Amino acid sequence: MEASAGLMPNQCVPQLVSLQGALRPAAKAIRYGNLIVTYEELDKRASQLAHVLRSLGVRPDVAVGLYLDRSPAMVVGALAILKAGGAYLPLDPAYPKERLEFVLHDAGLRIMVTGDFLLNHLPIQPEHIIALDIEGRLPVTSLSESITVPVEPENLAYVIYTSGSTGQPKGVELTHGGLHNLVRWHQRAFNVSANERASQLAALSFDAAVWEIWPYLSSGSSLDLFDSGPINDPVEIRDWLLNREITICFLPTPLAEQVMRLEWPSNSTLRVMLTGADTLHHYPSRKLPFQLVNNYGPTECTVVATSGPVFPEERPERLPTIGRAIDNTTIRILNESKHEVPIGEIGEIYIGGAGLARGYRNRPDLTLEKFIADPFCAEPGARLYQTGDLARYLPDGQIAFVGRRDEQVKIRGFRIEPAEIVSVLNEHPAVEASAVAAREIEAGDKHLVAYLVLQQGARPTRTEMREFAATHLPEHMVPSVFVTLLDLPLNHSGKVDLKLLPYPNTDNSLGDEVFIPPGNPLEDRLASIVARLLGMERVSVEDNFFLLGGRSLLGTQLIASISDNFGVEVPLRTLFELPTIRAQAAEIERLLTAKVQAMSEDDAQRALASLSDRDRRAMPLSTKAA
Repeated sequence: MEASAGLMPNQCVPQLVSLQGALRPAAKAIRYGNLIVTYEELDKRASQLAHVLRSLGVRPDVAVGLYLDRSPAMVVGALAILKAGGAYLPLDPAYPKERLEFVLHDAGLRIMVTGDFLLNHLPIQPEHIIALDIEGRLPVTSLSESITVPVEPENLAYVIYTSGSTGQPKGVELTHGGLHNLVRWHQRAFNVSANERASQLAALSFDAAVWEIWPYLSSGSSLDLFDSGPINDPVEIRDWLLNREITICFLPTPLAEQVMRLEWPSNSTLRVMLTGADTLHHYPSRKLPFQLVNNYGPTECTVVATSGPVFPEERPERLPTIGRAIDNTTIRILNESKHEVPIGEIGEIYIGGAGLARGYRNRPDLTLEKFIADPFCAEPGARLYQTGDLARYLPDGQIAFVGRRDEQVKIRGFRIEPAEIVSVLNEHPAVEASAVAAREIEAGDKHLVAYLVLQQGARPTRTEMREFAATHLPEHMVPSVFVTLLDLPLNHSGKVDLKLLPYPNTDNSLGDEVFIPPGNPLEDRLASIVARLLGMERVSVEDNFFLLGGRSLLGTQLIASISDNFGVEVPLRTLFELPTIRAQAAEIERLLTAKVQAMSEDDAQRALASLSDRDRRAMPLSTKAA
């Protein structure tokens, strides 16, 4: 491993974080709402938990489950596991019980760190459970002497389970050497100092969280954990970044593109916005006060393999590039014969160097298949990871991402193997066979579409299929639309021909049997807007927007349409709380009534007179009366 040769035990990430506790004990390490954890408190709490973990047998290469949402406890728990010499394995509380049980048994987890606020909701029961309060404190005082167990570069730092082509998730084992390389490159590339205020928004089960946490806590920066609800409202994200005076942040590509389109004050403290995990379609505006940096890297390569700044309207005739290889990382673009392709020619990305994972947990066959010997490097043991991603080198040395070689897709930054979803859908008693593909319902907004061959006489509803899938799969893997077919189209090899799968429409897609029509003009107007956004002929006023296939991007468009059509501003989070047309219409009526009541009588009359006949009919009676 190229960058690991000089890595000494006292340079591992937990040691670097502990060093900050000694250098700047009173400095703010973590901010979460009104909660603040100093570096001294962070090191003390993590050390107390590390002593407990050691007493339970945690040593280098022992994985420990971390069942926590974003909170100071999450960071304390991860650091404690590293300080004890172990590797943390995120267990997302949002995942269904079946998936969590699989990971628990596949990874061989004996110990789990969680929060006392989650104890009543644990769907799994390993041998040992340790609960912290939300600030990362143990209920009973234990040894507080600072501890960091020495580790080698090849020892595990964390394990993340990703979607698997076999129908089951697979665990990726990442090392301290790779983590150290990521941290050191990041601190150098972005001039990270102790004065930084960095954001943390990703779930711990998304490897971007690794990148959001450790480069900053290793350098004495302040880490702000997002505390304002769902991470999907671009306006709320921008305002939070501004209010918290964040200087550097990471946002997944679809969200970053929405946030970039907003107005930003010229005096914003944000200097760098990092993005990645999906294809970047747009260049930043010249008005943005911060630098946009695009990044690329599979989980198997410690988060980031390539990186590069994106300048305003640099080359509008092509998509932004994914930059160049980061420190101690090699990018090869090879053809099917494993020979390097000429500049400009498309080939498959192979990645080598310091960030490579050790392999897949309990999957030596898959490890040998995906991590091959590097034929271009004379260093003993040098390997390349076969990504399945297609790209080409540009004359200036940057890399242009092209797409996927196989069926794997990315939705909202998550890498998804359709085969895993298919294996779940085929378990439904109404399904004879199925296929899953990604389709762009709106430009740049991909949805998972399930194609079903149903058992004779079966006719499940869309809600039934979504709820069934949601009991086995995380939310980002649940299809939005279910298309019914008589047979799956096959190619000459007997595999499903994805190119022949039809585009979803109201005639071939499952719906819900009960249709409740609009009860007033406002509901009728809103139902028309929602139906147009979702590409449907009609929508029941009791249908759930998200069960119909709505996603955050469409949600943002719906909120904008509500503003244009009704003249009121509805926060995106309200759509999650009130996801039906009936509930949204009632909220619009409430906001309209409050708005009119705040006007003088003359202003209200002028506003009413300026409306078209259609707009006037759509207004609720209570608003007209007000």
